[in-house]
Amino acid sequence: MTRTLLLVLLLLMVAAGYYSYSFYSFAKHISEKSENPQASGGTTTMISQSVKEKGDKYVPPKWEGKQRVNILLLGGDSRGMKKNELPRSDSIMLASVDPVTKKAYLFSILRDTYVKIPGEGDDRINTAITLGGPNLAMKTVSDLLGIPVQYYVYTDFKGFIALVDAVGGIDIDVEKDMKYSDAEDDHVYDINLKKGMQHLDGNTALQYVRFRHDALSDFSRTERQRKFITAVAQKMQTTSSLIKLPRILNAMDPYIETNLSVSDMLKLGSLGFEAKADGIITSQLPPTDLLIEKNVRGAAVISADKNKLQKYVQDLFAGKAEADAGPNQPSPSPTPKSAVKTTKK
Repeated sequence: MTRTLLLVLLLLMVAAGYYSYSFYSFAKHISEKSENPQASGGTTTMISQSVKEKGDKYVPPKWEGKQRVNILLLGGDSRGMKKNELPRSDSIMLASVDPVTKKAYLFSILRDTYVKIPGEGDDRINTAITLGGPNLAMKTVSDLLGIPVQYYVYTDFKGFIALVDAVGGIDIDVEKDMKYSDAEDDHVYDINLKKGMQHLDGNTALQYVRFRHDALSDFSRTERQRKFITAVAQKMQTTSSLIKLPRILNAMDPYIETNLSVSDMLKLGSLGFEAKADGIITSQLPPTDLLIEKNVRGAAVISADKNKLQKYVQDLFAGKAEADAGPNQPSPSPTPKSAVKTTKK
């Protein structure tokens, strides 16, 4: 009995060491790759150094581990891009976690939100990354919401597909038939999904989160993105995903850029495990009842009173406001009379 117990303990120690080493190696490589494009075998970054340098003066604040941490999640559309070409921001989300309460929030920021971009004037928020890289994108979101944004994580279509496939796909209830054909990429990214509960692999999951060709356009799309990312977070905390963690990290490695250091990733990895994914509060920003529709130079955009928006975020953190699921879902906020038609960037 004693020998058996010792053997089990030894196996557990070996397994713990293996997983710790895998995570550390992943974090070290990602950190080095983002700081130095040639750090690992000539690997190139998805965001050119020249673009990043434009935002170097906007240094993000340090996270000490005790206050709220805010991470900007940028989904890029790098289709057809040439070397050093500016990336397009296809989705903008913000993950916020309180290390004391372990309560997590996931916001999707409407990409046609018209804001003041520091040093660049007024424009859509999704252009910030093209004008000054991730640092300027973090600064722009921070100024808009009135909260410090310490980190960013950037990935593209291929990274999203790799993550979903690595976790073994996601079960999701597709709320409607979704069909869209786009010859721009030889129909590689066409969308063809049927309504109902389905098991989505990487390719079909990308179709689900990208679809926006319905009456509510980007409102519906950001709602689906929050729904899907929450489902991914829940699956990542399952035993089967933890067992596959080294493989998941390896699959994601080529498609991630971030300013997270190794120690930051280790601290956030621990915090992310403690924060229960099924308790994530998700919300659209700006919330529906604060939306203001505008027409700027012939293009439809949206905006919101910044002071009211910042108060809404603080009230949400304090439990004094309701999360806004968007116009598709029941909400204490009224649905806008007309959905804003966003333009493809």
